[in-house]
Amino acid sequence: MCLILLAYKVHPNFPLIVAANRDEFHERPTSSAAFWPEYPDVLAGKDLKGKGTWLGITRPGRFAALTNYRDMSRPSLEGPSRGLLVRDLLLKDRAMTGTDVMEGFNLIYGPIDALRYHSNVSHIDQVLPVGFHGISNHFLDTPWPKVVIAGGRFERAMNSAQPDPEVLFELLKDRSVAADDELPETGVGLKWERVLSSAFIDAENYGTRCSTVIMVDHSGQVFLEERTYAPDPLPPALFKFQIDLPAS
Repeated sequence: MCLILLAYKVHPNFPLIVAANRDEFHERPTSSAAFWPEYPDVLAGKDLKGKGTWLGITRPGRFAALTNYRDMSRPSLEGPSRGLLVRDLLLKDRAMTGTDVMEGFNLIYGPIDALRYHSNVSHIDQVLPVGFHGISNHFLDTPWPKVVIAGGRFERAMNSAQPDPEVLFELLKDRSVAADDELPETGVGLKWERVLSSAFIDAENYGTRCSTVIMVDHSGQVFLEERTYAPDPLPPALFKFQIDLPAS
């Protein structure tokens, strides 16, 4: 993922609402969101090259989502696929050790009533604070333009007792490019900083491959919709199912 927006325990009817974009090279093979035959409780897309995923939720009520940390001055690593870590965290708890051998990332993970944030760059592993959050390719709530703009629209969408998924998908499709003086410097050059500054990325061989909206209500009813884009657009995938939430 390259943009994750969360409303965590702040909406009166939905303790978790997520709106997220996955950006990836078009050549990387991918399957869209589905319950996995080998792990029937896991609902997620799949990276067919690395065999992991970027975002998912499970019938027992676990959630995990990851963004890459972009800093071209960092030495590259040939560690395990970060998507496998997301897969493993959807299946069970694990100690967040040994992640420094992976390329940089940000991760939201855990039971949906007890989410945590982990960064293997800042070496943080902490309880996710209650509130609105946004992550792109830096740390949690770093005010990059796309996080600030999309995050503001996301928060305003929460004013309704029943947030409209269509409004969330629309804000994820924003192609507005940030002004040069607002761009971060991550080592990719000015041209690419501009391209990557929009919520929805549409470059020749790279871009937003899918958008996902998840809403979980207090009864444990899950709504997940995924919309896929070039190079392999498909009809929207919609899932509704019940999870068991711990008594509050």
